[in-house]
Amino acid sequence: MATQEFYIRNETDTEARGPFNVEQLTSLIDSGQLTPATLFYDATTEQWTPIASNADLKITLFPEKKKLTVRPKQKLDTLNKEVEGAAPITVNDMLAAAEGRTSDTKDKKDPAEAMARAAGIARWCAIVTLLAATAGEVLPSTDAVLSMDPAKILGAPLIILGAADLFLAVMLGLGVVTLYPLVRFRAAVGLGFLGFIFWTHGQTTPFLALVAGCGGLYLSTVFLTYLSVAIAAALGIGGFGFVAWQLLS
Repeated sequence: MATQEFYIRNETDTEARGPFNVEQLTSLIDSGQLTPATLFYDATTEQWTPIASNADLKITLFPEKKKLTVRPKQKLDTLNKEVEGAAPITVNDMLAAAEGRTSDTKDKKDPAEAMARAAGIARWCAIVTLLAATAGEVLPSTDAVLSMDPAKILGAPLIILGAADLFLAVMLGLGVVTLYPLVRFRAAVGLGFLGFIFWTHGQTTPFLALVAGCGGLYLSTVFLTYLSVAIAAALGIGGFGFVAWQLLS
């Protein structure tokens, strides 16, 4: 039908117009020159017939428009229902809930936040452990340090180890946690160096304290839970504290 040609006229016309294709007839409809009552020449019946009497042609030229209807309002059930007599929720209440500071959310804190806090405590435990180790390594040789004599300082190798421990403690205090691999290496070196001295001199108790201190220093750079950090702190600070007391006495 798209390529079919049509001749049209009104009932009062004596002359026909055309030929027109479907697109041209649609244009005539838009301009008000064609209505369902307009006659067209039906070649099959060889008669002038109103467009409205031909169902196929009528639906092509005058398709029925769907009526727009307003959808009835639906009542939706919400999860948050107002409880009669309940206190209004304030901004502070929402912030407290987000931070896990309410009775309903206190057991739903973000695990990553707890791990970050534990790591921060562990960093300070490592700092205190290194300072305890520094005290035991440097204070017995205070005279050599104050003399600033390279020969005397080289004659007391613990001073060099103490200087390294002090440097690491200061850097960790500044938040340079990228030095953790170096701290672990220092724990291994300190255990090997001082452990050899204590073991060869038959000082079993200081040796065991050194093992605990180096182990605690190493683990403080690894553990991320409060309990494990507390264990590492007890081993590190307690072990190097005892070693410092032995070296100073």
